[in-house]
Amino acid sequence: MATETTLPPAAAHPFSGLLAYAAHGIASRVLAKTGGGNATLFAFEKGQALSEHTSPFDALVFVLEGAMTLTIGGKPLSAPPGTVTRMPAGIPHALDADERTRMLLVMLREPKG
Repeated sequence: MATETTLPPAAAHPFSGLLAYAAHGIASRVLAKTGGGNATLFAFEKGQALSEHTSPFDALVFVLEGAMTLTIGGKPLSAPPGTVTRMPAGIPHALDADERTRMLLVMLREPKG
């Protein structure tokens, strides 16, 4: 049976039960995806990172547990648990897990037409 990649509807789900940590790596799971954007849950082991890249869309990073250093436009900033950070479209950014971290990434796409 195929694994469900999006969040089952009409139920409250604890983040910890939606995605396990991957030993020495980064795990991810798409919770929702529409033409207007998507929401992806990530679990980073301490020391794991996403290297600098850009996106054509704004994104919101919600740190649920742990802590990250986000580098946006060459400027590092601390992102402790319980915080949200907007990463603007077209600006290079990188993410580094300072400790074991779960975060929710919400991509905000502009509607076409």
